Amino acid sequence: MSIWSCTIAQLQILLIAIFPIVAVIIDNDYNLSLDEDLQTTTASKDDDGVKVSVEFWIQAITAINEITNDFEMDIYINEMWLDPALNFEKLNPCKQNLSLSHQVLERLWSPNSCFINSKTAKIHDSPFRNVFLMLYPNGTVWVNYRVNVKGPCNLQLALFPLDIQECNLIYESFNYNNHEVRMRWAEHNPRPVVPLVPINLPDFDLIKINPFLKEEPYPAGMWDELHVVLTFERRYVCWISFSLGSRALPARTMLGVNALLAMLFQFGNIMKNLPRVSYIKAIDVWMLVAMTFIFCSLLELAIVGYKAKNEELGKKKSHKKQQQQLSQTEQNFDSSPTGLCRYEKRFMLPVDQAYFRKWKRWRILDIIDQMWNWPPEKIDQLSAILFPATFAIFNIIYWSYYYHQKLAMIDAKNLSNATPISV
Repeated sequence: MSIWSCTIAQLQILLIAIFPIVAVIIDNDYNLSLDEDLQTTTASKDDDGVKVSVEFWIQAITAINEITNDFEMDIYINEMWLDPALNFEKLNPCKQNLSLSHQVLERLWSPNSCFINSKTAKIHDSPFRNVFLMLYPNGTVWVNYRVNVKGPCNLQLALFPLDIQECNLIYESFNYNNHEVRMRWAEHNPRPVVPLVPINLPDFDLIKINPFLKEEPYPAGMWDELHVVLTFERRYVCWISFSLGSRALPARTMLGVNALLAMLFQFGNIMKNLPRVSYIKAIDVWMLVAMTFIFCSLLELAIVGYKAKNEELGKKKSHKKQQQQLSQTEQNFDSSPTGLCRYEKRFMLPVDQAYFRKWKRWRILDIIDQMWNWPPEKIDQLSAILFPATFAIFNIIYWSYYYHQKLAMIDAKNLSNATPISV
């Protein structure tokens, strides 16, 4: 029946006498019903407790702190239960729901539920206490709180920055066991925990929300606990090494030093924002190897610069030495037949000695000596192939190993079909 079809007397009851109705419902009928319940000393066999239906609406997740192992979010907590003592159908034929002040809630029975594992939790009170209370004619109570809660996270950083982290909250009645209060996720909604807006964090994507019910034993009985596990996947970026011309020494020096300083600063910033752990993280391996590559590129640059600087001086010395050898040969050369024989004999070697000297040229020291005599262009050409190839091999091994570890973690946590959650 619509409110417009009500009689004038009924409209007067709704618009003028709303507060007397509330007074009759709460101060008279409700208190009398409570007095009757207090006089009852035995519980009915059919009485299985008050069923409280719960929903969480996630308004925002503001932070995940690796140092303190916690996360912070703002949520709406919806609770609904049926209280027959608040039935006012006989007083209001139009069956209008009553929206009441949060002060009225203090005079009603409530399950006294709370987050038992939260570090901090408080109801927003700006500009007033954010509690919504609605009373239905059949006695159903709907309470909605806007709460800021900080909960724990079980951070495992071995795969950082390819890690997947889980944070959880536990919601239960603080005063009543499950014989008196049965806490349940809302059955009418297949997603009792849902974000109201897309969750955008600078470091993480929310990929899964897992609400479930668990019974936990206490000395005073069994308690119903509503668990919600939020699974986050870290965002990460990758970068590729650089290469410049073999003669661009100033630019290569500036870029190499800046890259090394940037890596050191980034590594220090990461370590500052992470807790100290006793094991090696994936990011440690990446940073150390990346800095090693940058340092080796600077070392190669120093060698190339040194050889390029002394290349002309070496050519002059070599040319001068050749001139001296040629002059000495001309002075010692005897054009007589005897002299020609002596000169020819100097270049005739026994077979064993020639083989020994050929083998000697391929010894390690000779190879190093030959490599040291390479021109700067040849060193740059070899480095242009060796550095990217080695870095590519490292990337294949690194990403294959840690991605396999990540897949193993996903399988262990049943997250194979998880994707970033959208509204």
